[in-house]
Amino acid sequence: MAVPFEQPWEAVINRLVLWNVDLTLVDVAIVTRDAYAEAFRTVTGRPLVKLVPANGRPDSEIIFETLAVNGIRAEDEHLPRFLSALAGAFAERRKRLPKEGRMLPGARDALKAVARLDGVVQSVLTGTIKSNAVHKLKAFGLDKYVDFELGGYGEEVYPKATLLQVAQSRAKQRTGTVFTSANTVVIGDSTRDVQAARIGGAAVIAVASGRSTASELREAGADVVLPDLTNASEVVAAVAGLTAPFERQTG
Repeated sequence: MAVPFEQPWEAVINRLVLWNVDLTLVDVAIVTRDAYAEAFRTVTGRPLVKLVPANGRPDSEIIFETLAVNGIRAEDEHLPRFLSALAGAFAERRKRLPKEGRMLPGARDALKAVARLDGVVQSVLTGTIKSNAVHKLKAFGLDKYVDFELGGYGEEVYPKATLLQVAQSRAKQRTGTVFTSANTVVIGDSTRDVQAARIGGAAVIAVASGRSTASELREAGADVVLPDLTNASEVVAAVAGLTAPFERQTG
């Protein structure tokens, strides 16, 4: 269970930064595949032959496509059963994450530096289900910088752009500030992250640490493209430059 994020809400929170998890902050692909294989066998009684690539998609979408490419006709009960099995299988493997996975270069310093920016609250916008997102960040000591309760996750069966709006709504309910494209920043590594931010209403910092190239990220419409997160000052400057101080709004 995640430790509740402590935020001094007496301060005015007027910047929302939403991080993608996989290939932006961490890479735990080996453990993820093993968890999917176990969950698939638990739900279908068959071995997993092919796991479709994530490519910025939510777990709910990956599950349906994985069932299809493995010759399983999806039924109504498949998704909730698979999500439950995936959460359990991943939790059982969480101690493997620091050994078989890795934190992306600069991730900790970038999160820590952005957290110091005036008026910022950080959370995640990820295709990963919530419990697994917590495990992934906690394994590398990154959980202390984010408020998981404000994020958007893969078990919520919405397009990522809608998950962005869900996260903005959660942040508004918590802080009283209205979050829009003027004070919300998504940081991700895929063209899907960029597209979701554009559609959902956020500025976007794209990091070329995943499978999308810098040129692809620019063409998708990223406001800022960075090669990686190793220059924390550059990340902070990008967030600051894409947001503006807003007075607390209500309603």
